[in-house]
Amino acid sequence: MPSPQPSSALRSPRLWIGTGIIVAVVSTLFALLYVGGNVNPKGNLRDLPVALVNNDRGAGTGDKHVNIGDQVVSGIKKAAADNDSIDWQVLSQAEADKRLGQGKLYGALVVPQDFTATVSGLSAPQAKNPAAPTLKVLTNQAAGSFGSSMASQATQKAAHGASAQLGKELLGRASEQKAPLAPAAQLMLTDPVTVQVADGHPLDTHSAMGLSAFYYALVLLVSGMLAANVIHSQVDTALGYLHSDFGPFRQRNPLRRTSRVRTLAVNSALMLGLSVVMGSLVELATVGVLGMDASHLGLLWLYSVATIAVVGLSALALLAVFGTPGMLLSTIVFVAMAVPSSGATVPLEALPGFFRALAEFEPLRQLTGGLRSLLYFGAQGDAGLTRAWASMGIALVVSLLFGFGMTRLYDRKGLHRVPRPAESAPSAEATPEPASA
Repeated sequence: MPSPQPSSALRSPRLWIGTGIIVAVVSTLFALLYVGGNVNPKGNLRDLPVALVNNDRGAGTGDKHVNIGDQVVSGIKKAAADNDSIDWQVLSQAEADKRLGQGKLYGALVVPQDFTATVSGLSAPQAKNPAAPTLKVLTNQAAGSFGSSMASQATQKAAHGASAQLGKELLGRASEQKAPLAPAAQLMLTDPVTVQVADGHPLDTHSAMGLSAFYYALVLLVSGMLAANVIHSQVDTALGYLHSDFGPFRQRNPLRRTSRVRTLAVNSALMLGLSVVMGSLVELATVGVLGMDASHLGLLWLYSVATIAVVGLSALALLAVFGTPGMLLSTIVFVAMAVPSSGATVPLEALPGFFRALAEFEPLRQLTGGLRSLLYFGAQGDAGLTRAWASMGIALVVSLLFGFGMTRLYDRKGLHRVPRPAESAPSAEATPEPASA
């Protein structure tokens, strides 16, 4: 008599409901996190750091010494008093250059040394071909392309506003003079200042316009996370807990029982060893093959290996403690929440408060900051490298304590991955005796 065919798995409500809830949560989380962090950067913009530098030496006018650069700076600060989107920082040229070189400023507005003298020359009656006064706008793509662009827009708007205000004052003074102005000077007084845009911290051509640090960090993070999944699966296959399918062929090894702690130790040892291979290949591919601009190659290699190892060990801890859901948790922690809070594409100052809070501990933010220091800022500790190393150290300790602590607890309570024969077989008291004849 033919055996009955098993019912289709598609008829199981439990399968539909369970799977549906998981994919619904994942898709909703990704939509809220990815789009929510970037949907309104201008509306969320708060305290974007931009420098105001006044190098103007001033000039004598009659009995007074006038410094129009001071007026420009104070005018910009006054105009921005009710707007907290830009954090205008009045700095010296040396301090501004230092902070630009550490990625702590997205741009700067610089008043040149001869600004007052040049402006005064416009209203001089004898001036036939007066030179145009200039204000220089400095950008900083190394701190982030989008943030640098927002800073550039703000500084250029402030410079043109200062020019318009200055033009009104100069036209008023010119009308009080008895001698007429030269036609060229009178035309220039309407909008007297020329705004020049320059790069405050130039980058080389193979730096992805300031995004190579982000892409490199993302490669390291994804490599560590995927390696953890592969290692976890391969070790389970080798121990006989899982089988592997290669096309139509299936591999199933004999079951070798081992503790959860020992399994995690084996996974961790593999992760540490393979992170050396992976970190080396990532640097070889990006720098050696693709020609990405990079210096401090030895330190970059160490950073790459350490990053993959720490991310991989953290993901392995989640897999060891939570099992299959650990893979989903890794994706949420290392991708869904990390990318929008990284501050790489949209600066932290233009993110909602929730994402700014995430950036305090999310790994991609710390990794990108460290790589910006290595690739753009001469490996300065204050440029993000110290914070990155400290964050990796904390993550490593927390992951090891969490992973080995929880797996040891599981082992102590007898929560083995496959019940041992003595645990799964019925007890002697419960075994029914055969009936006597």
